[in-house]
Amino acid sequence: MTAATAKTSSLSWYEASARQRIEALLDPGSFSEFIGPEQRETSPHLPIFDLPQQFDDGIIVGRGRLGGLPVLLAAQEGRFMGGAFGEVHGAKLTGLLRAARVLDQNVLILFDTGGVRLQEANAGELAIAEIMRAVVEARRAGVRVIGLIGGRAGCYGGGSLIAGTCSRLIVSEQGRISVSGPEVIETNKGVEEFDSRDRALVWRTMGGKHRYLIGGADIFVDDDASAFRQAAIEALQGRGLCDLAVLEAEQRRLERRLKHFGRANDALEIWQAVGIDKPAEIPTLPTEEFVRRTADKRENADDAR
Repeated sequence: MTAATAKTSSLSWYEASARQRIEALLDPGSFSEFIGPEQRETSPHLPIFDLPQQFDDGIIVGRGRLGGLPVLLAAQEGRFMGGAFGEVHGAKLTGLLRAARVLDQNVLILFDTGGVRLQEANAGELAIAEIMRAVVEARRAGVRVIGLIGGRAGCYGGGSLIAGTCSRLIVSEQGRISVSGPEVIETNKGVEEFDSRDRALVWRTMGGKHRYLIGGADIFVDDDASAFRQAAIEALQGRGLCDLAVLEAEQRRLERRLKHFGRANDALEIWQAVGIDKPAEIPTLPTEEFVRRTADKRENADDAR
């Protein structure tokens, strides 16, 4: 439970492509891609809808080294169909996680997704279920699965469910996490329930600061690739097991959260309830000041990870 702040100028995680993030995150020259674009593994569904395909289907998987340690890695490309999960996209991540269990190597998942592709609804939903099962099986075998969230598409829908099963989550302020996106909530419940055009509301409800404060993410970092790298190295040192004790701790944590914040109508009320002075200032605080002011206020989720 900590935060990381970049000390030198580097690459914006939010602005970077998936391949740029991989290059900045891993040890130089260590990445080797599995099922690369040259193999032309494209979606079988998108041509039916006359939609463009991408030869890696929006996700890059492979192996490399981080701080000298071998890791497996998957990076979603939010610029292709919002990083959404389809059949091939999901199969690549599922296969990587199953390999991690066999090889006993830790996994990094660089989330950047809006959820399941509507054009591949059934295949996408099945992929989410298979990935979640693979994450849990890997963690039960002692593999650490670390999620990194800070891309343009955020981490929505089935992606947020997968993120919730990870050993640790690293998030920047830009790293929105939510099962339902702003437009989905507004469409189904009305603008009175959630105004998707209210950017301040969206960021304080789903953004990285809020998720970090309520224990939905474990490490808060600057929007900087070097900060994500530093945090990932730290996260790999934590426990990886997912057993009954961990699940029971997570259930207790969620029950406490509902009891404490269930009647709150806005994140500001939640921040005030945890004892933060001047909660309205939270969105404007730089990383170091934010972490300092909230160090003894945020929910602790160590026992549930």
